[in-house]
Amino acid sequence: MLSDATLQYGEQITAALLGVDRLLRVPGGEDDDRLVVVNMAPGHQPSDFAGFAEAEARLHELDAAADALPEPDRRLYYHQLCASTLAVIDQRRAPLPLAEQIERFLHVPSDPASEAELDAMRREMRALLTGMGYSGDLSAQCAAWEQRHLVRPDDVKEVLLGLLDEAWDRTAELMPLPAPKADGMGVATLRDAHFNARADYLGRTIEINVDPVLTGPALKHLAVHEGYPGHYVQFKLREHWYAEGTAPADGLLSVVNSASSCTFEGIADSGLHLLVWVRTDDDRLSAILTHYHAGLATAAAWRLHALGWTELQTADWMRGQALTGGEGWVDNRLRFIAAPQRCALITSYWQGEPNVAAAWKRVPSDRHPEFLRFVYGRMHSTQSIMMFQ
Repeated sequence: MLSDATLQYGEQITAALLGVDRLLRVPGGEDDDRLVVVNMAPGHQPSDFAGFAEAEARLHELDAAADALPEPDRRLYYHQLCASTLAVIDQRRAPLPLAEQIERFLHVPSDPASEAELDAMRREMRALLTGMGYSGDLSAQCAAWEQRHLVRPDDVKEVLLGLLDEAWDRTAELMPLPAPKADGMGVATLRDAHFNARADYLGRTIEINVDPVLTGPALKHLAVHEGYPGHYVQFKLREHWYAEGTAPADGLLSVVNSASSCTFEGIADSGLHLLVWVRTDDDRLSAILTHYHAGLATAAAWRLHALGWTELQTADWMRGQALTGGEGWVDNRLRFIAAPQRCALITSYWQGEPNVAAAWKRVPSDRHPEFLRFVYGRMHSTQSIMMFQ
């Protein structure tokens, strides 16, 4: 359980984050101007900062105050959270280079996925597909596999709802869920979006972009990522434990370009493994494809923002590398990484799952329930999640 000092600190940092969020918002601007993208703390008032200088002064105070917290992982995480938020303010004043954004926002190395890493995943996929009886080169194998497992846009909602139903049951066996299944997520399909899928927790809806080519195994991943034990469960448990008085208030906020971004996505991306739901070669291939696409997106962002490629050049490169997903995947990834407010955030999908998996592997199976409470009950960076004792 967290100390009273840390719970009180959570109240203070929450007010500061909400205050910075208010400064960052542009009247009539896009949603991407936000720092806080989900706010489950409507009763918490934002700090009334007169401007960025006052906000920076408060964040430096909170950074210093974190030294007094008794939990080592909280000291580290809150130092990183303050540093991330200060970097976001710097970015608003003058755009930072992509490498600096990644390092200062996310506290992970800025290197995109390398050609060697992408090649290694391509070799894994080729071995799996050959073993499953698919012939031709890797592109032909992936195209045949994708066609075999295709879920047409009109069928996506029904298929995803069925997978969510099973994912809820599997998650409930793993950890207590403080809500009935009826509280869970519905599904809405849409087109022309800059994302593959996202969880509108407050609206209890998973919005899924049906422009990319979708498969059954990919929808299974999205069910656990956006739903259970992914984002819905992350939000629900933080909300429930805060109401109990055992979790800090900053868990009521989802903050982008932050120290928590990689683990937020990494926990969701680890869902199939947490549920022991990777059962077939099709599941294994889909898992590699998911990580491969995350790596491709970081390499594309690097080409666009660090190497000076045009959007057309970057899209052509992604199109030649993607293997699955079609033009819809290329389009939404390009729109994601082209936006200056979120281009660094693409790295969280590449760095998240490996770091969460490494932390999980360190924990003896008899301590998994304690570790799940540690992971879901407080916000984490890729470094603080390794500090479970």
